[in-house]
Amino acid sequence: MGEATPQPPATVTELRQAIGQIAPAALPAFTRELDQAADQSRQGSDISPLRRFVAQWSVYVHIQRQPDAAARLRELEEVAATGDAAQARQAASGIGRILDEAHAALGICDGYRPRPP
Repeated sequence: MGEATPQPPATVTELRQAIGQIAPAALPAFTRELDQAADQSRQGSDISPLRRFVAQWSVYVHIQRQPDAAARLRELEEVAATGDAAQARQAASGIGRILDEAHAALGICDGYRPRPP
């Protein structure tokens, strides 16, 4: 899995290539969500949907490059989906921590904009 794959630049092309290497099963979702973001951007004459898309998939790649974090995220997602209410809340908190750490590592704040230098 992904340790050998460096974090790519936050571009659609680079992210697609990285996903193809570390998580090829995710490519259909990547393409589907890219099409949706592009359509939303065109309809609203706003690039925010594309920025959110790139930020979301940058975070995904960041996590998938770390086998322990990726495995923990999958485990927490399973507990959130199948556990009781208390287990689901605890799992959601853990998922949030993993995502927050990835956002911080990539310098992404409020969902999609890079932090100013």
